Amino acid sequence: MEEYTEMFGDINLTIGMLSKEDNISKEDIYSRLASFIQNIDILDDAIVQRLIYCTSKDMRDEDMPREIRMLAGEVLVSLAAHDFNSVMYEVQSNFRILELPNEFVVLALAELATSYVSQSIPFMMMTLLTMQTMLRLVEDNNMKQTFCIALEKFSKAIYKYVNHWKDFPYPKLDANRLSDKIFMLFQYIMEKWAMQASPVNTLAIVKVHGPTVSLLLHREDFCDYALSQVPWLLKQYKDKESDFYVTQSLKLILTAAVVYDIFLPKNLRRSICTSLLHQICRVPEPPIKENKIEASSCFLALAHTNPADLLEFLDEQIRSTNESVRTGILTLLQSMINAEEPKFRNHSTSIEKTVKVVMSDLSVKVRKTTLLLIQTMCEKGYIEAREGWPLIDYIFSQFAVSNQNLEKPMKSNSQEEEQEEKSVQETSLEVLKSLDPLVIGMPQVLWPRILTFVVPEEYTGTLDSLFNIIRILVMAEEKKKRDIQESTALVISTGAVKLPSPQQLLARLLVIAMLASLGKLCGASAIGLLKLVPEIIHPKLVDLWKTRLPELLKSLEGMRENENSTALWEAMLLQLLKESLWKIGDIAWTSQLCRDFSQQMGSYSNCSIEKKFLWKALGTTLASCQDRDFVSSQINEFLVSPSQLGDQRQGTTSILGYCSENHLDVVLKVLKTFQEKEKFFINRCKGIFSGKKSLTKTDLILIYGAVALHAPKQQLLVRLDQDIMAQILLLYNQCSQVLGVSMINKDMDLQMSFTRSITEIGIAIQDTEDYKFQFTYKEMLIGFMLDLIKDEPLNSLASPVRWKALIAIRYLSKLKPQLSLNDHLNILEENIRRLLPLPPLEKLKSEGETDKDKERINFLYKRSMDALGKLLRSMIWDDTDAQNCEEMFNLLRMWLVSQKEWERERAFQIASKILTNDIEAPQNFRIGSLLGLLAPHSCDTLPTIRLAATSSVIGLFCAKGICLEVDRLQGLQEGLESNDQQVQIKICSKIAKIVCKFIPSEEIQAFMEETLDGLETLNPMCTKACGIWMIAALKEHGAVLDDQLLEILSTTYHHMPVLRQREESFQFMLEAVSQIASFHMDAVVVSLLQKPLPFDRDTKTLWKALAENPASSVKLMRALIKKLEVRLEDDIAGIDAISVACAMYEVISTGTRITHLYPELFTLLLKLVSCSLGQKMPTSTLSQRRRVMPLGERQQTPDPCRLSTATLKCLQAQAMKEGLAKESDEGDNLWNLLSNPDTHHIGVCALARSMAVWQHGVILDIMEHLLASFTSSSENYRITGTAFFSELMKEPILWKHGNLRDVLIFMDQSAWDSNAILRQMAIRGLGNTASGAPHKVRKHKQIMLESIIRGLYHLARTEVVCESLKALKKILELLTERDISFYFKEIVLQTRTFFEDEQDDVRLTAIVLFEDLAALTGRRWKIFFAEEVKKSMISFLLHLWDPNPKIGAACRDVLVICIPFLGLQELYGILDHLLEPDLPRARDFYRQFCMKLAKKNQEILWILHTHSFTFFGSSWEMIRSAAVKLMDAIILHLTSQYVALLDREQLTMRLQTLRQDPCVSVQRAAEAALQTLLRRCRETSIPL
Repeated sequence: MEEYTEMFGDINLTIGMLSKEDNISKEDIYSRLASFIQNIDILDDAIVQRLIYCTSKDMRDEDMPREIRMLAGEVLVSLAAHDFNSVMYEVQSNFRILELPNEFVVLALAELATSYVSQSIPFMMMTLLTMQTMLRLVEDNNMKQTFCIALEKFSKAIYKYVNHWKDFPYPKLDANRLSDKIFMLFQYIMEKWAMQASPVNTLAIVKVHGPTVSLLLHREDFCDYALSQVPWLLKQYKDKESDFYVTQSLKLILTAAVVYDIFLPKNLRRSICTSLLHQICRVPEPPIKENKIEASSCFLALAHTNPADLLEFLDEQIRSTNESVRTGILTLLQSMINAEEPKFRNHSTSIEKTVKVVMSDLSVKVRKTTLLLIQTMCEKGYIEAREGWPLIDYIFSQFAVSNQNLEKPMKSNSQEEEQEEKSVQETSLEVLKSLDPLVIGMPQVLWPRILTFVVPEEYTGTLDSLFNIIRILVMAEEKKKRDIQESTALVISTGAVKLPSPQQLLARLLVIAMLASLGKLCGASAIGLLKLVPEIIHPKLVDLWKTRLPELLKSLEGMRENENSTALWEAMLLQLLKESLWKIGDIAWTSQLCRDFSQQMGSYSNCSIEKKFLWKALGTTLASCQDRDFVSSQINEFLVSPSQLGDQRQGTTSILGYCSENHLDVVLKVLKTFQEKEKFFINRCKGIFSGKKSLTKTDLILIYGAVALHAPKQQLLVRLDQDIMAQILLLYNQCSQVLGVSMINKDMDLQMSFTRSITEIGIAIQDTEDYKFQFTYKEMLIGFMLDLIKDEPLNSLASPVRWKALIAIRYLSKLKPQLSLNDHLNILEENIRRLLPLPPLEKLKSEGETDKDKERINFLYKRSMDALGKLLRSMIWDDTDAQNCEEMFNLLRMWLVSQKEWERERAFQIASKILTNDIEAPQNFRIGSLLGLLAPHSCDTLPTIRLAATSSVIGLFCAKGICLEVDRLQGLQEGLESNDQQVQIKICSKIAKIVCKFIPSEEIQAFMEETLDGLETLNPMCTKACGIWMIAALKEHGAVLDDQLLEILSTTYHHMPVLRQREESFQFMLEAVSQIASFHMDAVVVSLLQKPLPFDRDTKTLWKALAENPASSVKLMRALIKKLEVRLEDDIAGIDAISVACAMYEVISTGTRITHLYPELFTLLLKLVSCSLGQKMPTSTLSQRRRVMPLGERQQTPDPCRLSTATLKCLQAQAMKEGLAKESDEGDNLWNLLSNPDTHHIGVCALARSMAVWQHGVILDIMEHLLASFTSSSENYRITGTAFFSELMKEPILWKHGNLRDVLIFMDQSAWDSNAILRQMAIRGLGNTASGAPHKVRKHKQIMLESIIRGLYHLARTEVVCESLKALKKILELLTERDISFYFKEIVLQTRTFFEDEQDDVRLTAIVLFEDLAALTGRRWKIFFAEEVKKSMISFLLHLWDPNPKIGAACRDVLVICIPFLGLQELYGILDHLLEPDLPRARDFYRQFCMKLAKKNQEILWILHTHSFTFFGSSWEMIRSAAVKLMDAIILHLTSQYVALLDREQLTMRLQTLRQDPCVSVQRAAEAALQTLLRRCRETSIPL
């Protein structure tokens, strides 16, 4: 309702849409409105009225499309459910007298009468009256059809009211008035319209005919008229389209005749029957199914009124030979019987006679229909005791006839006929299956004549139902006897039929019972029938069968799953036969049974299970017969005339074999006599030339074997050699000779017979259980069998000789005397080599020309493989020596890993047979290697291999008595049939996890060796399985492998070079090593560290694999750290320590997280780098490596320090990823610095600067580990530690959290060390303390200053001097004038000495320090410092143009600071020019500077002149040039007094020399200075 409410939320809007001209939308609206109105219970009155108006208007609108008008009419009629009167009023208002109405108005009235009968009847009179006035006005065919429709529906409504007026809610109306109007209307139509009606109108009249005539029949006065109109209706049977409606109307009329008990005239009745029968039996055009159903209903109505007349009519018609008529009548009779018309049952005899008329008809359809009719008659009890038996016999005869027809030679149209005969056969069986023998009269019909169908072979197919019928009859009789307490047993009375004898019944039922082993119902039913009728067979069997037969049936239920069920069931039946014959104890009875068995030989095919049982049953019966003469005569007859048995070989073999169970002497005597009488032709084919079928020598070989097999065990061994074996070998040798000459025998029949006979003798000897008996023919016979196998081709499998010979060898091998191991190995190897290399099965089958040939090859293949498996199984497990068992099983090894999958498949199927089915291996049998060999193939390419491999694995453990979860494993095993490789791997993993728990720990090594071999050689899926099994085993047993660990690791390393070529296998091997390491990390680490340096690719890969295992990576790192700690205890880096570092490199390079191990790792590796500085790799380590390294891996001799540095570099890279360090300011050059002994300390400092100081916890740990470096015996390590701490000293956070006070003391001590680098690093550390802990500097200023100032005197190493200068600068920034007063003069003097140092860094530091000293100059040292400034002024001025721009800037700054000490503040303006972007030219600057200075202080200018000479020989061109230019400016601005004091000769000589300077700038400056000097001399009149 929600849908409609949502759709028509505003119904008024919807109604408003109807007024639009859009016809498409109207059609949609009306369709939705119809559904809406039908599904709503309450509708507002106003809406109803509006809808009535709109729908009525559209319904009558001639311009509206017909579809919309019809929809509008439907909606209008549906509105009657809400307001019937309004709707009727609206329609009646448009249905007016003498006025032709709208077509849809008439239809609406008709629909109202149909849908609302109760409400419409009161308006019906008015409607009919109005309609009566309109008929004369109708001329249009369409309107005629419309009025016919209306009359049809009005008639139906009135008919309903007439027959059910009591159900209507108002007082009874006068129905006659209504029927009067209907009569008038119908009469008018029939008289005026019917004669000249169009086909469409005729059909409409046909439709109105039935309802109208049916209504009129209830009036006696209209009855004759109504029936007079029926012939017109019958005449309308013209075409298939209208026939249905004619029959439908006829059905209404006949039904009304039954209701009102109207007697139909005989002529009319015959006309109706004839017309209806024609409808059912039409041949050219089969009737429409619905029409046929309606016609059948009409016949049922006729059967109710006068069944005798109808049966008479049908009997007349069925005598026609027309197939269609007969099948139609038989079908009609069946439907009439099914209708269970009471009057019809009284005429059952007439029906039986009618059926008998067609029993001789050969038509398949008639036969089939007759069977169905008989079935219905049996079900409904229409079978009479006197006349019924032929009908029952007909059922069986039809089955037999169909069988005969199907067995006839094929014809051209045989396929269709075959299908028809099969349908008859199936129908016969279905009739018998549904037959209820207890229906009234049936027991008298069936018993005892039903027994006649048991024995004849042609009724074999009906036995299921036949036995069921007999069982029901007998059980019913038994129940009747119990109820009445008196004997009313069924008495066998032959009557007109010959009943089977007891022996015939027993023979037949026993043979049929054999079919129970195949799951056939008739087999079990035969046993059940024997259980019910023992008295009929023999009175003495009652008690025996009462107990034995229920047991037999019970055992049958549990036998279905047994693959040997046929043989077991056969043995049980034969045992029952023996016991029954012994119980009867009647020689004559038994002899007759033998004859009856013989007589039934022709009833079964030679290859059938029934025939085979029949031979054995006959032999068993002969064995039970006490008349030896009769037995002897019967045997002799079978030998002389074996063709009566069908297959003479099988027949005589079975009969004589089973007969020998009680008559061994008789059988052997008859055989001997027969051999003496018969003169066998030398080619063993006498029968071919004589035209007579007789036994050959080959047949006799088989007979002797069967006799031995069934002979009494206590008698066999006595007569075996002379009476049986000697005869067999004699016959075989005779068959192998031509004209007395022995030849290689190629007669397959002879070979097969000989092999089978020997096999049966082997079984017979084994069954005697006489373990002392020595079979003297054993070795000779095995030799015969092997010769037969060797003669078989290796490229085909067309002969069963191999298979049979293998079976024979298996049974012979169990007999005494016992063969040696070598004999067993030779026998097995020979047989394996003759079967496993055969071509694939499909190729073998392709040699077969027909499908039968292919099936035979397939059969031979399976049997041969099975025989080989059983032979191996027998020989292997019969030996109690575990080593012998293993040797024999290893014969399969090469085939189990064959590259040819068909060979692997065979080998695994054989292995499965060997290892499964409750075997028990010797106590010391080892399974580790075999498990490694078999288990990986659980993921092989073929499902058969996968299943066999898994079965073998399960069986392997069961053989050792190890209890597995077998049910669960077998459930998982089923999933291996899937071809989805992911599914296979998943299942394999689950199986491995279960099985590996039970592998003996001491066999893990053997298992590992085998799986590693598999990783090298097997296919990809098996390789995966190898890995899975190997890992699973290690997970389960890894903890207890201490004793086998070294061997396992050695084996693993040995396989690595080959496995590397197979990526997936290599990964599994790596995972295995990782798994071992998870339990024995130290042992694995020690093993790998023994590998020579540099590590080869495989060793590196192993380290990485261990590292990539999350479960063991941390453990691995700790183990390596521990090893490195031990190997660096003496601060000496040996080759073993380098190995650890190389291992660490591989581990860390995998991205292993080192957060918690970083401090320890870092300090150890830094120590190793330090201790390995300058070392060389030992020659012994390298030489071996060079020999084993492939050509592509040759490399330069490795440097131990570089190897260590590489590891440290890798560690730092990982540390940076984890936020424990930062990028070094030296970049990659850091590691070159670090590994070079000359720059190591620089690298360490850079490394220290790359520490992430914000990780102060990590740094503090590093510092704690590195403190030991200060006291190390290794000078390199002391340098390393000092350099590292020297950089850390400047970090305040480390001073805050760490104990750097002790470090400061060590630094101070190291500052006095004889090693220059150590002193440099210590001084740097002292200087950096100023940044990290200023308060410590102030506290320890004296000690620190003394240590640093002492460094200024280390003139041999400028690095120490420079470091001292830098340290002083840093410290002085924290101290006051008073703090350094004692050291001020010394510092200033020492600082000045480095202004001209060749090292830029030293010069720069000295100048900058001098600037800082200027700032610290107090009153006490002001004069001293001013003098020092004067001395230093020349350096500052010249180095303004130093090659190093930083020095120039420093000189400018120091000049600015120092000028005030000389009182030359006026020079600031000149110095400001140096701050400009473009520096002034040196010449201009110096002239301006000297000009200002000359005005202020000529003395200082003179001092500058004096000091300039020193710089004329400077190594720097720019300084030489500047010195000359300064000299030029000084000379220019000296007063005449000072010019006179010039050493003009020396100055001129020096300038002249500089004119020859290599630098052009110096040359020009010297030339200019000379000119200036000349000019000034001239000005002052001083001669040069």
